[in-house]
Amino acid sequence: MNSAFVPPPRLEVIALEGIPEIGPAADLAALLALACERGGGGLCADDVLVVAQKIISKSEGRRRRLRDVVPSTRARELGAATGKDPRLVEVVLAESVRVLRVGPEVIIVEDRRGLVLANAGVDQSNVGTEEGPDAEVLLLPIDPDASAARLRDALEARTGVAIAVVISDSLGRAWRLGTVGHAIGAAGLPALVDWRGRRDRQDRSLRHTETALADSLAAAAVLVMGEAAEGRPAALVRGLKGLRDLERPGAPRGASALQRPPGKDLFR
Repeated sequence: MNSAFVPPPRLEVIALEGIPEIGPAADLAALLALACERGGGGLCADDVLVVAQKIISKSEGRRRRLRDVVPSTRARELGAATGKDPRLVEVVLAESVRVLRVGPEVIIVEDRRGLVLANAGVDQSNVGTEEGPDAEVLLLPIDPDASAARLRDALEARTGVAIAVVISDSLGRAWRLGTVGHAIGAAGLPALVDWRGRRDRQDRSLRHTETALADSLAAAAVLVMGEAAEGRPAALVRGLKGLRDLERPGAPRGASALQRPPGKDLFR
């Protein structure tokens, strides 16, 4: 890490308006570049584009129709225990490697991406208007870091500007009430910034401090993007200069670097 980096005293967070409903045929990079032009005057170097997981999943066709799902015995058991549709539970199980906790209306799992979260991120909010057998659910991207990298590369190819991309989702936390924006995918920035070795104001060397930079950016962006009917699935965070100066050679890249190893997870 470049020890000359100084956190900026001010950041600008701009919600992007006018992004249409996204489907598998959508040119997401083109739509986002246009939204950045309208809302932010175009992309600038060191901009961070925070994109809601839902439009990434929609663009990648990550939908399941519940009428096509046959629940297993395990799914029926968990459905009875949680009050959830057994077909929905079956989709959650298919996206998971293990179930960690079960409660009313919630199943806490470790999913196939290594995330620990409720219901494997499977969601029906803002997915479609169908109810009953035609209802659809939306799954997380298969590899959110790869999705972020593809979008970043497509935007750079279109605009000629190198930016960072964070894919955000609203997740709960083991020790706090309420959801907050988290980064599940990232490209073009260090998701986890290692401050160890930097000096504090009393000239002591920091020994343990690491900052979840991508999570912090996702949380800030969600404040302007909203969580319900706002129709703002992306935001620009501007003013964080020198992102690449924060990287350590050989350090893990992408939001997967934020996942705590199971052996160090006191809540699992």
